[in-house]
Amino acid sequence: MNRTETTSSPQVFKKSQPEEFDLVILGGGTGSTVAAWTFAGEGKRVAVVDRKYIGGSCPNIACLPSKNIIHSAKIASYVRRSREFGITTDAFTIDMAAVRERKRTMVQGLNDLYMENYRNTGAEFILGTGRFLAPRTVEVTFANGTTSQLRGANVIVSTGTRAALEPIPGLVEAQPLTHIEALELDQIPEHLLVVGGGYVGVEMAQAMRRFGSKVTIIDRNPRLMSKEDPDVCEALRSLLADEGIDIVLGARIKQVSGKSGDSVSVVVVHNGDQNGEHNGIEKILKGSHVLVATGRKPNTEALSLELAGVELTDRGYIKVNERLQTTAPGVWAIGEVAGSPQFTHISIDDFRVVHANLTGGHRVTTGRQVPYCLFTDPELARIGLSETEAQAGGIAYRLFKVPMETNLRARTLSETRGFVKALVEADSDRILGFTAFAVGAGEILAAVQIAMIAGLPFTALRDAVLTHPTLVEGLTSLFSSRASVHDVAETRGTQTSAA
Repeated sequence: MNRTETTSSPQVFKKSQPEEFDLVILGGGTGSTVAAWTFAGEGKRVAVVDRKYIGGSCPNIACLPSKNIIHSAKIASYVRRSREFGITTDAFTIDMAAVRERKRTMVQGLNDLYMENYRNTGAEFILGTGRFLAPRTVEVTFANGTTSQLRGANVIVSTGTRAALEPIPGLVEAQPLTHIEALELDQIPEHLLVVGGGYVGVEMAQAMRRFGSKVTIIDRNPRLMSKEDPDVCEALRSLLADEGIDIVLGARIKQVSGKSGDSVSVVVVHNGDQNGEHNGIEKILKGSHVLVATGRKPNTEALSLELAGVELTDRGYIKVNERLQTTAPGVWAIGEVAGSPQFTHISIDDFRVVHANLTGGHRVTTGRQVPYCLFTDPELARIGLSETEAQAGGIAYRLFKVPMETNLRARTLSETRGFVKALVEADSDRILGFTAFAVGAGEILAAVQIAMIAGLPFTALRDAVLTHPTLVEGLTSLFSSRASVHDVAETRGTQTSAA
């Protein structure tokens, strides 16, 4: 019997001694999944233990389901704009149950695909809750209460993170939505209060607004996506405001009352603006639902890591070195639980690091590129240095920046909102960073990133013959534009221009 079938047959694991594997993986996320298929394909005996999801969070409750829902919301926005494209439609309705069903169908298809890959590679997927009993020894508890022990020549921990709930009076009692519950809604919230102006908060706020919810975003910072450059933050704020989303910034939540899904009230206290005004002023916000998206916390508490000799950082993440080795011999950690940037593509690269180090190579996490894309509409994508980071590091640069109105393909799509910009080293032609707030930003970014990986000068993109009309073709216009020069004194306000 193929061991992938053991998800429904835990009795086959009943043994007095631990079952031996070349590799045991705790947590079935994307990095774990690719690791299992790869090592198994190389002839290793591999077991993956996950308590709930085939493939972990990304294909089930996070990346892919959210983008599925977001795309449905984009279609809704196109229907509302139909007259702009010469198409007349009568009034329409949104069936959230059908939106959810489309998402569920996609997830089920992915689960089936993943299980087929497990069968084809010979890797074993075990549905149960795992914890350490001893160094490199894991106990799995199944839904029926039975247990089994697995021992690996090597063990990878990849249990991820979960939404963090701050200790705000009344918040837990209000039973707030996290992204998991928000993606399972079968009715449109009358008024959604979104706590947090980061990735999840901003994406979900726009999607729910497009479905028809009244939406209010509450964030403690003075800007949305506050770690981004000021022009990016303002572009996002303007986008959401134009779509009718209320935005409350510089506000701390004092108390929550009521119950999400029925009626909920949030008391906020303003921290004050840049001029020190409104400091301490309280305001009560009322809605039908509240979504909490204020950060993540690592899933480490129930793993009994101390029994394996695995230490944690002061923030509760697994302590690893640049090769992703933990403090315990033969135990590795990848993905978010290891404190890596919280992106699926980084967890996959973490796997590559571990794979190289287990197969005679040497690969580290330091110095790698970390691209990302925020899937608002238009998207926000970035790679390398931002202006804020360059200025903080005293790095001189040339800035190329053009509005998306200059992109001819964007004009054909009637999607000209936003801009693209690139930082180029002041005394060379090396690309330091790229940011796009634009339709197809994630795809445009990939072209620049590949150029950066290859060490190409910006002139290679400027002079390339790119297909017309495409969004990527806009890079020619970007790097042909007049750059502004920001020297090391830029942080003190010095700026000049150069061709």
